[in-house]
Formats: sequence, structure tokens, C-alpha cells
Amino acid sequence: MRVGTVKRKTKETDIEVEINLDGSGTYDVQTGIGFLDHMMEQLSRHSLMDLKVRAKGDLHIDFHHTTEDTGIAIGEAFAEALGDLKGIRRYASAHIPMDETLTRVALDISNRPYLIWKVEFSRDKLGEMDTELFKEWFQAFAQAAGITLHVENLYGTNNHHIVESCFKALARSLRDAIEIDPRRADAVASCPLRPQDRKCRPPKACWAEACNFSNLFS
Repeated sequence: MRVGTVKRKTKETDIEVEINLDGSGTYDVQTGIGFLDHMMEQLSRHSLMDLKVRAKGDLHIDFHHTTEDTGIAIGEAFAEALGDLKGIRRYASAHIPMDETLTRVALDISNRPYLIWKVEFSRDKLGEMDTELFKEWFQAFAQAAGITLHVENLYGTNNHHIVESCFKALARSLRDAIEIDPRRADAVASCPLRPQDRKCRPPKACWAEACNFSNLFS
């Protein structure tokens, strides 16, 4: 089982995350933010990752710290569960429709974190949650998980459908990208070190069996 556990405590938040990449999509999420809970549940259900989240934050101020730090903690637990990236398919994408809405996500689990976010909302809030915070969650998750992540809403008018399709498209893309490729089960899909930590000369973004990490720690 590929599992990860993170406990993250700051002045603003106290968060615990447990994740099982080889689960069945069961979830137990309590962040104190109803709409964020709903999105985390969709992430778990459609990726088939088991997810447990307990978050306490300074919600009396606003939802920013709790939303961002939840993204960081889930990303860190995801990266821990993946380990050395051995055997994964690495790349994936998904188009997810939701009534009038269509959203596309493409990603690369590469340890090269980057977010492209082309999503606009016509409302400032969904429930009590600021819609601008959804980008903050995706940014935090991508950085902590080491994922190149492109999210684009192609069209849609209902703000709930727009953001939910973003999370569902992320979930389905993750589900495909972390699957073990039986033809490359022993190959490392990408260097497990981030570019700034690599000691090979020059730093490589490659199928790492070419060097078998022999140059990474010299």
C-alpha cells in the first residue's frame, strides 16, 4: 500500500492528513469549511484515494489559511505516499463535464511543481467560501505534491459546477497518473529530487534509469 501521513501545525492551523493511493475512494474530512469538505470528498471519491483530513484553523478571521494549508498537507502526504515515483504512468489528463460546464486538467507528476490556472468565477463566494481561495488550494497542492498542473475551465456558467468539475478532473487525472504501468513497473518515471536539489551535471529531467541515480549523490 502506498500511504502517507502528515501532521502540520502553524500559528494559524493544525492539520492532520492520512492518504492511501491504493484505496477505494473512502473519505473522512473535517476542515470546518463545508464547501471545502465537499470538494475534498469529490477528490477522494473520483481518484479512488482514501483520504482522512482533520483541520483546525483561524476561521474566525477568514478561510484562507485553512484552505491553503489543507492543500499543502494533502500534497505533502501525496508525495510521501508516492515515494520514489517508481512505475507510475506519470502523465494524465481528463475532460470532465458537469451539466453546462466542461473543464480540462492535464498534469505531470515530475517533481517540477507549477500551476496554470485558467478558471474564472462570476461570484465572489460559494456558500461562505471565497471563490479566489480555490486557486490557492490548487497552488498549494501542486507545490507540495511536486506536480506540474494545468487547470482550465473551457466553458460554463454555474460557479458550483465550474469548481466541482476542476476537482473532479484533478481526481481522475491523479487516478490515471499514479497507476503502475506494467511495462515499466521497475522504472522511475522522473527524478525523485526537485531540480534545485539535483547534483548531477547538468541537472536532468529524465527517465532516471538512464543514470540509476548514480550521479545524484556524488
